[in-house]
Amino acid sequence: MSNEWFTQVLTADRSWLVPAQNRALVDPALAKTFNITPENVVDAIEKRSATLGVSPSHLLQTVWTDVSHYCQTHLQISPQGILQVLWDIWLPLGMKLASVRQDLGRPMIQGILGGQGTGKTTMSRILCLILQQLGYRTLSLSLDDLYKTYSDRLTLTQQDPRLIWRGPPGTHDIDLGLSLLDQIRQGKSQVIIPRFDKSAHGGAGDRTTPEIVNNVDIVLFEGWFVGVQPISPDAFTNPPAPILTPADRKFALDMNHHLQNYLPLWERLDSLIVLYPTDYRCSLEWRKQAEHDMIKSGKFGMTDKQIEEFVHYFWRALHPELFITPLVNSSSVDLVIEINADHSFGRIYGR
Repeated sequence: MSNEWFTQVLTADRSWLVPAQNRALVDPALAKTFNITPENVVDAIEKRSATLGVSPSHLLQTVWTDVSHYCQTHLQISPQGILQVLWDIWLPLGMKLASVRQDLGRPMIQGILGGQGTGKTTMSRILCLILQQLGYRTLSLSLDDLYKTYSDRLTLTQQDPRLIWRGPPGTHDIDLGLSLLDQIRQGKSQVIIPRFDKSAHGGAGDRTTPEIVNNVDIVLFEGWFVGVQPISPDAFTNPPAPILTPADRKFALDMNHHLQNYLPLWERLDSLIVLYPTDYRCSLEWRKQAEHDMIKSGKFGMTDKQIEEFVHYFWRALHPELFITPLVNSSSVDLVIEINADHSFGRIYGR
């Protein structure tokens, strides 16, 4: 596919307008997501171009410096593809978030739900860059930043030896998250952001030096179960693998129960985006590939067997088929971005 029309946008050649209009309308679900209709398409595309026109070369250079290599190696997107995704998805999404923030009249909390390898970090990074260009101070916050301290998690493991890894429901300081999000939503000018160092204590991880930020406009709050709701215990009567044994089912039921404690945190979300693999099992292969790449680079990495044990542990805690699939069809989600096995984007739809 030629990116001539994109070049014309950047050089202010208005001959780009008709093909850009056609592209914006070709996918009805995507057009609906970003409120594009035949009646407003000209205005919408011109606004998108004007946004790039704030400083198109600077915007693209910034995005290119930070994420082009990552996208090409991890998401398998060509340079031309990055431009395409920037125009079709990231830029209009950034503009949509800015519009919501403006309508709210207060700081916005945008939830981003996605598992291993779905691109949460990449999306947050690019949206931060775009929103910065639009004049909005954006904070990237991970559910990981809300982990309990190392010492608290040691105590927790003594109480429940099944919590062999950090990550499942129950390993986070929910009160810390509520206090932080409430301060931001209420417009407090300066807030202290907790940060987590995964390398501390031999990889067990612990809190590190917090970050002090001022005048936050938009929070991109991402995590592997951000926004996930508890489900009926009946769903575990005949659950999918690897929930196989009575002990597995008990663990899944207990994790489902712990999700109740997270609901006040999810209530602070103004919107929820789900990065949804077309096959949840892709996350296992993505993790294996990531570990293989680490080993090739001379770093420590898990064996395939260790990776399978690790991923299956989290599937036992919150199985994607039980928790994520129903969620994407609910009114709780504002935007779904499907992720194909090769990390490319599939269907994009919302309400």
